[in-house]
Amino acid sequence: MSMIFFASVIRVRDGLPLSASTDHEQNMSVQETKKHLKAISRKLEQLPDRCILKRGPHNVNFISSLGVSYMMLCCESYPNVLAFCFLEELQKEFITTYEMAHINAAIRPYSFIEFDNFIQKTKQRFNNPRSLSTKMNLVDMQTEIRLRPPYQISLKELGMENGLGQRKNPEYKGIAHGQRLEPLTLPGIISFLLNVLCAGLNLIRAVHAIESLLQNNDDVSCIIAFFLGTAACIYQCYLFAYSTSWRNVKSFLAFGLICLCNMYLHELRTLWQLFFHVTVGAFITLQIRFRQPQSKSPDYNV
Repeated sequence: MSMIFFASVIRVRDGLPLSASTDHEQNMSVQETKKHLKAISRKLEQLPDRCILKRGPHNVNFISSLGVSYMMLCCESYPNVLAFCFLEELQKEFITTYEMAHINAAIRPYSFIEFDNFIQKTKQRFNNPRSLSTKMNLVDMQTEIRLRPPYQISLKELGMENGLGQRKNPEYKGIAHGQRLEPLTLPGIISFLLNVLCAGLNLIRAVHAIESLLQNNDDVSCIIAFFLGTAACIYQCYLFAYSTSWRNVKSFLAFGLICLCNMYLHELRTLWQLFFHVTVGAFITLQIRFRQPQSKSPDYNV
């Protein structure tokens, strides 16, 4: 029986899945062909806007427009004209429902998973062609396909000549930097606020040092030390709030800068003040280490 098994919406620039069918097809052959969708998603920028991949008893069809690709997996006997009409309906609904700014800003897989409701309804209609009322669209698509046939992808283009995808760098590009961190904890909030306090104290002392410099021609290096301490504290707050590459290393280096600044300013601060600044720096460094990026959501492999 000719039918559509699976459909998904992918962002072209980095292969990030935005939405997909949530039904679980038990057919091993279908599951095996789904792997080709992941390989294609990593090559979307290099492929034409309308393509087809023929894999044994199944076809993978997709179209790309405005930075978003719409993919489907169907039986090889499923008519191409229906397949591409199905994809065009997904495209029209998706770009009407979601703003491009939101699509471009998405950082987590399946950020628009609710679109699956429309995918399911449309899939049911197209799996029963007699219920389709878009006869004129079918005729137009048939003419378009005849004039501009879809590009047929080879496994060699996907780097899957031996039937296995390339294992190198299988994750989606561009996600790690903006990945959400684990929820805030009370110690984390306290360390953040104390670090903001230290940054404010350093800034106030820097302003007073500038005033003293203008009046008494004091050493400018103390001012630099106060400002560096302020910058290090603010950067620690940034590392606590956002996920970046080499985050723990950057935090440790910022803590080292805090220690060096306080060592240089030891004559201008009491022992308790030095202890407070260094302890707060160590505390937030520890909290940055504890607050790791969130693990993959349960629907990561829908």
